[in-house]
Amino acid sequence: MTVCNARPGPAFPVPGTVILMSRATLDKDPREVASMFDGVARRYDVTNTVLSMGQDRYWRRATRKALGIGAGEKVLDLAAGTAVSTVELGTSGAWCVAADFSVGMLTAGQARKVPKVAADGTRLPFGDNVFDAVTISFGLRNIANRGEALREMARVTRPGGRLVVCEFSTPTNRLFATVYKEYLMQALPRVARAVSSNPDAYVYLAESIRAWPDQAELAHQIAGAGWSAVRWRNLTGGIVALHAAYKPQR
Repeated sequence: MTVCNARPGPAFPVPGTVILMSRATLDKDPREVASMFDGVARRYDVTNTVLSMGQDRYWRRATRKALGIGAGEKVLDLAAGTAVSTVELGTSGAWCVAADFSVGMLTAGQARKVPKVAADGTRLPFGDNVFDAVTISFGLRNIANRGEALREMARVTRPGGRLVVCEFSTPTNRLFATVYKEYLMQALPRVARAVSSNPDAYVYLAESIRAWPDQAELAHQIAGAGWSAVRWRNLTGGIVALHAAYKPQR
């Protein structure tokens, strides 16, 4: 099945090029972010499991269930990284493609037998109205122009199709939120030094989570990009939130 068209893609680093970049900055230059994720790719999955205390598996299952996908449907998993999330989506019987702008991440997941495409979230290399559903997990935060990315996701989704954004968010309990922010800035980088192949990148992770909008603001931004019936569900006390929406029917 071919879903790509000739839309121009991003200028990715040439395979084998060494870019001396340990972490990205919050202006989220695409080359810096891609380079940073290339640097953490080797131990990315195990690091996520350790840092989330195993909750990453639960978040992936919840994302799949929220999409409501089934056999015969076409699903885009954007910012899929090593495609572990794409494999989870595929247990539904849907045809799922992993897309990411880090070639290193896609390469690290080469053993996972799902279609993979190098793609910039603001210029997706797919035709209009191709997918029944699109999802992005922990990746929208790393795109400089999230409104443009949300509009691109709408463009490639058929009318009536679904969107689910799985992203770190704001804990609902104020006391817990304070403890959580302290963990992000203090404990998370220290734990990452023990398990990650590029621990400095997790300083960016902590900073980007702290700078991210809360649940209501993100819902407003999703609606502003053309999606309808936007709602959210908190997971793990609001550490993560699932935002779901539909592309309006014509």
